[in-house]
Formats: sequence, structure tokens, C-alpha cells
Amino acid sequence: MYLSTIGRRENRGTVSRCKLGAIGSNVVALGAVSLVTDISAEMVSAILPIYLVLGLHLSPVVYGLVDGLYTGATALLRLVGGYLADRTRKRKTVAGIGYALSAATKLGMVAAGGSVAAIGAMIAVDRVGKGLRTAPRDALITLSVPESMLGRAFGVHRAMDSTGAFAGPLVALGVLAVIGSSVSVDAFNAVFVSSFCIAAIGVLLLVLFVRDDQAPRPSVGSVSPRAALTLLRAAGVRRLFIAACVLGMAAIGDGFVYLLLQRKEEIATVWFPLFAVGTNLAYLVLAAPLGALADRFGRLPVVLCGYGALAMVYLLLAGPVSGWPVLVITLGLYGAFYAATDGVLMALVSPILPEVLRTTGIALIQTGQAFAYFVSSVLFGLAWQVWGAGMAIGLAVCAVVFAIVITLVLLVPRRQ
Repeated sequence: MYLSTIGRRENRGTVSRCKLGAIGSNVVALGAVSLVTDISAEMVSAILPIYLVLGLHLSPVVYGLVDGLYTGATALLRLVGGYLADRTRKRKTVAGIGYALSAATKLGMVAAGGSVAAIGAMIAVDRVGKGLRTAPRDALITLSVPESMLGRAFGVHRAMDSTGAFAGPLVALGVLAVIGSSVSVDAFNAVFVSSFCIAAIGVLLLVLFVRDDQAPRPSVGSVSPRAALTLLRAAGVRRLFIAACVLGMAAIGDGFVYLLLQRKEEIATVWFPLFAVGTNLAYLVLAAPLGALADRFGRLPVVLCGYGALAMVYLLLAGPVSGWPVLVITLGLYGAFYAATDGVLMALVSPILPEVLRTTGIALIQTGQAFAYFVSSVLFGLAWQVWGAGMAIGLAVCAVVFAIVITLVLLVPRRQ
């Protein structure tokens, strides 16, 4: 029933242009919160790979564990955050707790020093905060616009989010330039403290400007653990959950992509954060247009094209050709992958979820992806260490192709 509309929902009304006014002030406010928060988050994530691999000399396997933890630690807490938000109908409050928790961990990174265990613990707590906030935030977006504009709304939000992600590494570089060293403990601590101050501003914006919009309480249905567990009994939700997990296994993580790119192009360590800048610039430019395109021509085709772009990124990393044109194309395609998949996948999911459990349902899909990403990151690190980078990238390409085929089988409507 639900699958007959997947990837075909079109906006046939008067929303041919993507205007901030049409999207709604609440979506823009949530975008502003994400923008500021992502400046803070990307300041840390932009320097973390070189800090761990080149500074603390972690092996690919250990880095894979840490990198997987960076996303995988959100998995169970996404479900908890989604369920609490649906149960209490206080989505803004649950999201706010998550944002505040992530902000506090930036100071924890300073206290962690060079301890890998302590850094891992801070990363886990930071990701707990992200897990709590992500599903309630996305649910607020779905409640702020008509269904026909979900792609545009998520596109605008992700464009603002990626603006922060674009600026974060530049701010980190600026802090390192002021300190005068890119490798000292004081330099990294300065980035962490600056990141905390910016994250605190994001929490303040959420408190002051985001409304906890409430749809009318459904006359049927209830929020309970039993009801949440029944979500996967619906064929549409179950197939999307499986597809999301399979697609999550195809992504190896930003840190690995950038480390491989630096190794191939022989870029100096000091410029490493600029890889994230290039990716997020492409994401920023493409997020809103691809969201509008998904509303008009279908969300599933846009998502699958995004994974096609990811396969091209892996092929370029494995190929013999190098140089600045290849570097620019690689980062552009990587940004296009995120722009075509991140918000668009949530827009694809939302319409098939019952209103009373929408946040829980979004969290369920995101949890599947987070677990899959954790497994993918660990396996890629292991393959790199055992067989070398070339073989590991080849396996990643095969994983993307497999994921696209399985997703097509699961989600393309059957002809009657």
C-alpha cells in the first residue's frame, strides 16, 4: 500500500520555488541551530582523524573502531530520544538535552588529554547527545510543513546545516593559525574550547527561537513500547528499515575517505581540514535543489543517484589518476552524495509513518543506519590493515553496487 507512492510523490501545487517564507520560520530556526552546532561539531571532526592517526598513531583497525563509535554510539539513543519525544510530545525539550550534552563534551575532550580511552568516552557521550536530538529535530521539521514540501524543507535545513559544516573546519584552521601550531596539545585544546563556546550559542538559539509545533493528537493509537515494536510489522516500514541498513553498510566514513585522499594526493597535514570544507561546500550548494528535485520527480531515484556518486568517489580514490582536478571532483561528488541522501531519505521515510509514532519511526530508521555504519567502518579498517587500501576500496565499491540493487528490489513498486 505504502510502496506504491514511494519515490513518486510530486508537488503539483504552487510550490515550484523553494522560498524560506514558504518553508516556514520553524524550519529556518531549526536550520540556524544546526548551522551553529555544526560549526562546533566540524571544528572537532575536521582535526580528529589527524589527531588520532598522525598524532596518537592509531592503526587503521583502532581508528575504524573509534570512527564507527562516532556514529554507531547514537544508535540506541536515537530510539530512546524518538520514543521519549513521542511519549511526552516535547520534541524540543528532548532535542535540547541532546544539544546541551554534545556541547558539554567539547570541554571533556580537553580533560581527556592524550588518553584514547577517555577520548573514546567523550566521543560516545557526544554521539549520545546527537542520538537524542536527531529524530526529534527531524520530526519537528515534518510537523512544520505540508507533506508535499518535505523534500524542500529537509533540503533547506540540510543546506543550512552544511553551511555550518563548511565553516567549521575553516574556524578550526583559524584557531590553529592563531595558536601558531597545528600539532601541539595547546592548539587542539584551543579548538575544543572554541567549539564548546559555539555549541553553547546553538543551544541558546534552540531555546529562544524554535517552537515545539504540535499536530493535533491523533484520536487513535497510543505511544507505548509495544506500539513502537509493531512499527516493523508494516511492510513499508520494514522494507525501508532493511534498505537503510544495507545502504548504511556502503558508507565507510569521512575520516577514511579524507585519509585515503590525503595519501593519494600527498597533501600536507595542515591542509587536511580543507577536505571537509570542499565536501560541505558541495553539500551546501546542492542540498536544497536536490530536495526540491526529489519532491518533483521522486525521492527514491535521488537517493539512489546519491549512492551512485559515492561509488564514483571510491573509484576515484582507487584509480591511478591524481591531481587537483581529481581532488575537486572527488570532494564535489562526496558532497553530492550527502546532499542527495541525508535529508531526502528522511523525507522518503516520514509519509509512511503513523503520526503518533513518527519520531520513533524516524529514530528506528536512523538506528539501523547507525549500526550498519559502525559495522562498515570496523570492517573497512580491518580490510585496509589486512589486505591494503586498494583491496579495501574495491570491496567498498562492491558494497555500494550491492546496496543499490537490494534497495531497488525492496522499494520499487511491483507491477500488479
